[in-house]
Amino acid sequence: MGESVAEATITNWLKEVGDKIEADEAVLEIATDKVDSEVPSEVSGVLVEKLFGKDDLVQVGQTIAIIETEGGEISTKVEEAVAPEVVAEVEKTVEAARESVAVPVDFSDSDKFFSPLVKNIAKEEEVSIAELETINGTGKDGRVTKNDILDYVKNRGNQPVSAATTAIETPKVAPAAVAQKAAPVSLSGGDEIVEMDRMRKLIAGYMVASVQTSAHVQSFIEVDVTNIVKWREKHKNAFEKREGEKLTYTPIFMEAVAKALKDYPGMNISVDGDFIIKKKNINLGMAASLPNGNLIVPVIKNADQLNLVGMAKAVNDLGGRAKAGKLKPDDTQGGTYTVTNVGTFGSVFGTPILNQPQVGILALGAIRKMPAVIETPEGDFIGIRQKMFLSHSYDHRVVDGALGGSFVKRVAEYLEAFDVNRDL
Repeated sequence: MGESVAEATITNWLKEVGDKIEADEAVLEIATDKVDSEVPSEVSGVLVEKLFGKDDLVQVGQTIAIIETEGGEISTKVEEAVAPEVVAEVEKTVEAARESVAVPVDFSDSDKFFSPLVKNIAKEEEVSIAELETINGTGKDGRVTKNDILDYVKNRGNQPVSAATTAIETPKVAPAAVAQKAAPVSLSGGDEIVEMDRMRKLIAGYMVASVQTSAHVQSFIEVDVTNIVKWREKHKNAFEKREGEKLTYTPIFMEAVAKALKDYPGMNISVDGDFIIKKKNINLGMAASLPNGNLIVPVIKNADQLNLVGMAKAVNDLGGRAKAGKLKPDDTQGGTYTVTNVGTFGSVFGTPILNQPQVGILALGAIRKMPAVIETPEGDFIGIRQKMFLSHSYDHRVVDGALGGSFVKRVAEYLEAFDVNRDL
């Protein structure tokens, strides 16, 4: 699943029990909090059992299905060659996996997520939904783990009634809870109600959490990119003919951002509670569109070490795989700073929300022809120039206006100083 990925949700089974499967053939689709991907079979055979269902959350390393390999004689020889104690151990592992999902539990009345194993333990120990929701989970995003519920069951008789349980049993709502409750939405006869897809729900959660975590502040600067526009027009056809790929503005902007981050390493940091983590590598996140219209942020690793051709290839590769839904979990990990191109949609500038735990994100506005004052030794005159806005959002907890403003100014300086005679 890639570095730092501990769990995934099964979104769709591509094969049913009894179906024949070839080696490397996709068996199911899964989704992490970043990307969707397919899981191929490591062997050829017949799918004899699914241990998890659609929408179940599975930990990395867990058994999700059982495939019977083809060839009776071969299977027999393999069994004879394996020590009996090894076979017994494997059977125990498979049986434990079956037991963890054997009992379907209906927790539709709860807004919290509980894994199949936790649900199974709750049913066996007669733990109600109300009780389960009061357990303080130690898993990711506060989820209740196996150890959490077992500890709860062990100390169940010695625990006092918690405030959360009292709140459930007593139909009273605190004033603070009323203030945080979303305003009711009125509906008319012609309105259509559409449930958010999984990715949109995740994005919504990330955006709200980011705003609640960081003190967002913005700095804006206008940039003259006439030289870049002229240079690209001069070289784009030759580049496409030579490399087989298009030359966009994005790699040029990414190169300038990587240079500016080297000049201002205070922007290439993360925040972990009261600690600041200074990142060694410059890994640029690049907002890209998914096939369903949602956005994702694949990462260009060690962007400061790439030349312009390498940067262009990295941008095109990640952008193309994002549109095709072919990104891998590792492609979205490890970003230290993010760039988003709001100009693609015609926006002049924007105020992007931070991609936690990063402390900065740069929005690229649309390039437009503008009348501008041009200074020359012979005097000033009005001319037509290609201009754009850079919008820099940063975390005011750790980045002051001086650093945030100086960084985006340095990006602008690199862009305006672009060499029109540069070779590609």
